[in-house]
Amino acid sequence: MDPALPPDLSATLDRLLEGRSRKDLARRAEALSNAYRSGGGSDIITSDEDALAYALVRLPATYAAVAAVLDAVRQAAPGLEPASLMDVGAGPGTASLAAVTAFPTLADVDLLDRNPHLQKLAKTLLHAGDHAALRAARCDRVDAITSLPGRGGADLVMASYVAGEIQTERLAGFADLLWARTAQVLVMIEPGTPAGYQRIAAMRSRLIAAGARVIAPCPHDKPCPIVAPDWCHFVQRLARSREHRLVKGVELSYEDEKFAYVALARSELRREFDARVLSPPHVGKVEVTAKLCRHDGRIAIDTAARRHRDAYKARKGWRWGDAVTTETSGPDDTTS
Repeated sequence: MDPALPPDLSATLDRLLEGRSRKDLARRAEALSNAYRSGGGSDIITSDEDALAYALVRLPATYAAVAAVLDAVRQAAPGLEPASLMDVGAGPGTASLAAVTAFPTLADVDLLDRNPHLQKLAKTLLHAGDHAALRAARCDRVDAITSLPGRGGADLVMASYVAGEIQTERLAGFADLLWARTAQVLVMIEPGTPAGYQRIAAMRSRLIAAGARVIAPCPHDKPCPIVAPDWCHFVQRLARSREHRLVKGVELSYEDEKFAYVALARSELRREFDARVLSPPHVGKVEVTAKLCRHDGRIAIDTAARRHRDAYKARKGWRWGDAVTTETSGPDDTTS
């Protein structure tokens, strides 16, 4: 799945920019970024202009991260064909926009968000697309936690970049509410920071105890073997448009979005892999070394020497975040 914004979505954003001051949007974007870094949530978006500035700065990156996560879900569970989606804390509809591309079977889409300006922008972006399910999507202005108990469920439930706005003492209850609405698969995504990973790890652990089965990224349902100060996260590179660079005040033509996530299923799905690459492999002239999370719940340093031609060739193509099948460990494999 292409991590870049679909052409119809990019065209809609371009239309929304017509007649807008780029300096004003850049100023708003910087203020929003500073507020988020200080712990602010979506309530800091108090106007349509704020929402547009947020979308220009963050929507491309969050879309790329969601696309990468849904690619991982499809690869791990190729038979998954959800018909309905609930997008919790939907913001401008980023997760929904990515989900209908990943899963063309989606016919019923329900977005929940309490911010009226983000909700208005989401309606504009969804209704401008070519997908019938998006044009018919329901966008409800509600608080996720208080509204979830009274709602029906969906095959696919997504909570993307929203758990960070939930108070720590309410996070377990939030995870329970999401799981109760999930008919098939729940996907939760957070920024790829130590704090974002800790939120994902806490919700993962709680829901496994409630019977959930991990689809991705983990190749197992065992306790996470990663020990602080390390943390589990992945990265998706995306190109920056000219407008994106102007609003962010940067010159680099790309950015790397770091994210942490977990996808959980109601029933056991046969995983199509037995390990996940946890960091960029080191490819040398003599050997390839990769850090793996293995199906047995351990972290492994998988090393294949060049003299072991087949193993070396296979591992040379591995990338950070890949789901891999090792069959047998690398000839010089060690575990921790």
